[in-house]
Formats: sequence, structure tokens, C-alpha cells
Amino acid sequence: MKQTLRVVVLSAFACAALAAFSNLAQAQKIDFAFGISTVDAPGASAASGSHQPVSLTGGTYPGFSADVLFYHNLGIGGEIYWKANQRDYGGDPTLPFRPVFFDFNAIYSPKLASHTYLELSGGIGALATRFYCSTCYNGITNYVSDKHFMADFGAGIKFYPKGGFFIRPEGKVYLVNNNIYFSSPRVTRYGLSVGYTF
Repeated sequence: MKQTLRVVVLSAFACAALAAFSNLAQAQKIDFAFGISTVDAPGASAASGSHQPVSLTGGTYPGFSADVLFYHNLGIGGEIYWKANQRDYGGDPTLPFRPVFFDFNAIYSPKLASHTYLELSGGIGALATRFYCSTCYNGITNYVSDKHFMADFGAGIKFYPKGGFFIRPEGKVYLVNNNIYFSSPRVTRYGLSVGYTF
């Protein structure tokens, strides 16, 4: 009986959430996109103070983003981008690492011309750097993760060649708090996303 009651309550909640989301989707614009980027950061020689002489520059960063515009041209969004392959930390092949950037943003997206929109964003998030090792002692995972709070701001231009499909060249600046494992707290990501607006 308890199992049946749980299924009924869960189903009712799911139906209510679906109905609420469908009303939101009909009244607003929702974007989903996949992108490929690279990052640029000050070189190892620019490290000062407690920053290590290791740069985050280079590499391929695939990622996903989504946003909802709910009041005129204003909305909220989020994204996650990660380095496609591991890289040796400071040239040490026994300590590969992989950075992951994720953030939540306020979005402003006014129309510039027919089929063209500007997209400005700013928000907060984190840089989570995974350091991989064969001798990690934290259970069954083979990595340790170092997370740092960050602020970000960026811009892109969405071109709609056909229907709801868009292409978005974009750039974003991350300001990473206490990013001492790398040469600088500043990292710039730029790339291209392809997505769809509902």
C-alpha cells in the first residue's frame, strides 16, 4: 500500500511539474546549446606571489549551456565546460589534471537585427580541477578535486540561419578566487556553440 501511495504521489507531482513547465515553455524562450571552446590564461612566467608557474592556456573544451528568458530580454542560465583530455601538471606525467568550469548567470539578450541577438551574461560559479593519480586514498575514485569560487562575465552573438537553430560565437572571462595552483586568477574562454531555441 505504501509503495502504491508513493507512486501516486510521485506521478501527481511529475504531472504538475510537467504542466507548469509546459506553460513556462509556451510563454518564454528556452535555449539549449552544445559548444566547443578553448581557453587562454597568463603564461607560467606571469606567475607571482603564491601562484604556481602552470598556465591553463590551450586545449579543447566541449560543453553544454541552457538559459530561460522569462521577462522581456532578461533571464537566467547555466553552463558547464570541461577539458576534453587530461594534461600533465607542470610537465609532470605522474600528475595529470582536468579543469571543469561551471557557472550560473543572469542573461540579457536584446535583438540586434533580423535573426540576430546579442547575449550578455554575468554570474558566479566554480573552477573544479581534477588531479588524477593512481595512489589516491579517497575511496574508489582515482582523482582529487580542488574547487574554487569564481565570478564570470561574457558575451556572444546568436545567429538564427533557419527556424529555432542558432550559431553563437562567444567569449567569457572567469575570475577565479584563490587560484594558486595556476599562474593567474584570470582565464578567458572563447569558442562557438550550436543550439536550439524553443
